[in-house]
Amino acid sequence: MKNTFFVILLLLALVITSNIQAQVGIGIMTADPSAQLDVTSTSKGFLPPRMTTTERDAISSPASGLVIFNTTTNSLEYKSSTGWVSLTASTSTVIPDALPTIQIGAQKWMKENLNTSFYRNGYAIPQITNATDWASATEGAWCYYNNDPANGEIYGKLYNWYAVNDPRGLAPTGWHVPTEDEWTTLTTTLGGGSVAGGKMKVAGTTRWTAPNTGASNSSGFAGLPGGTRDSNGSFGLIGGYGIWWSSTENDATVAWYRYLNYSLSDVYRDLSVKSGGFSVRCLRD
Repeated sequence: MKNTFFVILLLLALVITSNIQAQVGIGIMTADPSAQLDVTSTSKGFLPPRMTTTERDAISSPASGLVIFNTTTNSLEYKSSTGWVSLTASTSTVIPDALPTIQIGAQKWMKENLNTSFYRNGYAIPQITNATDWASATEGAWCYYNNDPANGEIYGKLYNWYAVNDPRGLAPTGWHVPTEDEWTTLTTTLGGGSVAGGKMKVAGTTRWTAPNTGASNSSGFAGLPGGTRDSNGSFGLIGGYGIWWSSTENDATVAWYRYLNYSLSDVYRDLSVKSGGFSVRCLRD
């Protein structure tokens, strides 16, 4: 009798082990052949772990493919090889004329920095928070300054130039990232590079570091000092510099950008390696 009891226990253990190792169906007798886990319901959904950005970033060595719901950004996210990617529905269908704009001469500019997580075709742009991953990225990526979403609400996102140049389109339909020539048209319209900066900067020292020389925002451009992310992944210059990519590259490694400075009225142009992270301001097609 005792031997029979142990045999039954052994058989049960084998069945349980087999079921654990095989496909699992919840709410269904047999899982779909293509699924390791098949959850079926007509009245309830599936809830992934919910956490803030800070809690997400505290996960030790997250595996590629890991899925969470980010309560900070209110979006479903998965871990890719380069960073966390949002699965929130794309905003690429925004009507161009419904966006806040300002007419400066013959050009119509967005009145705010770009703050999208998606390319024009709806594909997600990876968010990269880790400095090492940012420095080694060779495809489009974005981040918040200092990885703080609160900065995104004020200054928009920072993008590397690979996102600017991606054929899927960083700007919404009807818009584009301005070329070097188009930036020059703007500064010429505003009286030249030596005075245009003051006309483009938001006045006062609430956002800009004192003295915010010459700032009047008479153009309506509403330039803010969103800072930068260096090619090594470190953040800097918030409050002191507003920096925007152009879509014009100089060669295979560097591209042109424009920037405003807290202590001068000028608009400057310079070159940066493409892994740098700058703001983006879009121009109407």
